[in-house]
Amino acid sequence: MEKLKILFEDNHIVVVEKKPNIPSQSDKTGDMDMLTLVKQYIKEKYQKPGNVYLGLVHRLDRPVGGVMIFAKTSKAASRLSNQVREKVFKKKYLAVVDGRFKEKEGSLEDYLYKDERNNISKVVNKDKKNAKLAKLDYKELAYNEVKNLSLLEINLHTGRHHQIRVQLANAGHSIFGDQKYGKRGQGKQIALWAYELTIEHPTTKEMLTFKDLPEPIGTWCILKDITKV
Repeated sequence: MEKLKILFEDNHIVVVEKKPNIPSQSDKTGDMDMLTLVKQYIKEKYQKPGNVYLGLVHRLDRPVGGVMIFAKTSKAASRLSNQVREKVFKKKYLAVVDGRFKEKEGSLEDYLYKDERNNISKVVNKDKKNAKLAKLDYKELAYNEVKNLSLLEINLHTGRHHQIRVQLANAGHSIFGDQKYGKRGQGKQIALWAYELTIEHPTTKEMLTFKDLPEPIGTWCILKDITKV
């Protein structure tokens, strides 16, 4: 079994690092997924007989790594799902992108349409049927002049399909290694990482923030250009 990196665990939740290219839950590929991995971890650690309950509260795209939280009880799952709907549940990402925004901080606001057949999203006119508002804030943390790559912190206000990838590409700064929407780094791992997650604990009501950074290797060497995230 793949060794899990556990960031936090109590009787109600378990927070882990999702490695890139592992699905959040089982899909048609049949590849090992995070939900199954964490269930196996709990079953073995606590020697639980039979099926283990584990609630999937949110997902990360398959190629994306970073912080994921799972609920160990149905009550915790319900409360965390409510937090997602009520936007108490907050995620921040790191992305290495092509080029550099003129402004070091800013917001992107677009309307996205999901093409179900091809599993892609597009920026469209707000009047298009089924178009949904997508909004994010970005902040430049570092810039590598030699490679012309920027490290951005992304704060999501909405959770649309492939939102960060589509909006950044549409703004002319696609994510390095993005096979669907990108221009640079074809064949490389996408440089998008869910590095910070903030929730209200489902029972204690305490606000908790979990952070996890990718290893500063490959494209993520740009992390060495900053002192603190």
